[in-house]
Amino acid sequence: MGVRNQTQVVEFVFLGFSGIAYGHTYLFLVFLAIYLVTILGNLMIFTVIQLDSSLHTPMYYFLSHLSCLDICISSVTIPKILLNFLCQRQTIPYNQCMAQMFFFLSFTGTEAAMLAVMAYDRYAAICKPLHYSRLVSTKVCILLASATWVWGFLDAALHTALSSKLSFCGVNQIHHIFCDLPPLMKIACGDTRTNEMITHVASIFMGLSPFLVVILSYFYILSTILRIPSNTRRQKAFSTCTSHIIVVTIYFGNGLLNYNQPSTGYSLETDTLVSTMYCIVPPMLNPLIYSLRNKEVKEGLRKMLHNQ
Repeated sequence: MGVRNQTQVVEFVFLGFSGIAYGHTYLFLVFLAIYLVTILGNLMIFTVIQLDSSLHTPMYYFLSHLSCLDICISSVTIPKILLNFLCQRQTIPYNQCMAQMFFFLSFTGTEAAMLAVMAYDRYAAICKPLHYSRLVSTKVCILLASATWVWGFLDAALHTALSSKLSFCGVNQIHHIFCDLPPLMKIACGDTRTNEMITHVASIFMGLSPFLVVILSYFYILSTILRIPSNTRRQKAFSTCTSHIIVVTIYFGNGLLNYNQPSTGYSLETDTLVSTMYCIVPPMLNPLIYSLRNKEVKEGLRKMLHNQ
């Protein structure tokens, strides 16, 4: 195997599916089906929002960004997995690995921030209804959406720059199904304490901040809802949040499992399952959650299909 500068490997080998000797054809079909459902589902949500003028509101504006992010996250990881199944070689060149990690971290970081912005939108709608049009005006929506994308790409740029400084001493086997920061750190040689410290600090700030915004927003939302005297109005207010709560729970729950696994005690099969749940399942489920639980989206979809 080739080595660059005696320390940097030329390509990496994914071990995530190494325990599966047979059945790669079935795995290819499963991942292909997941990818198609993800792309079609999120494209459907995005198209309905663009075509239905009644959905041209801040909540659905942010939802359209979320759909774009889900398409991007899936497209960064699944096509390479499918190609490796076809070629029967679970490898990726070094430069492609760095690029895959950069874009994956960019889009997942942006999605975390976007979910926080969507929580703020629900806070403004329920807790500050008289000031909603000012708090979430068109200009504010554009600024918030732009800020989330910048947030995600700056976070990814930092992590990728740190990873590019790592040396691997010829070790190129990644216990994962795509290039991500934790598995690369595990196989790096030399003293990585500085990298780990900076990575943890950045992860806490960039990853924990959106989660705290979500928690704080829903604390005020719940307090406001509980003060509503009418049960009907209370249920109606809470129903506007249920889809977002489910998506947030799935996203941050899977993220917590993926990035906070113990260093020992987890099998490679468990690591692979957790990684798959984090990078593949949420983008597929998000459009299903919003389309099945949201009357406005279902009505927009019905109108779109009726006009075809």
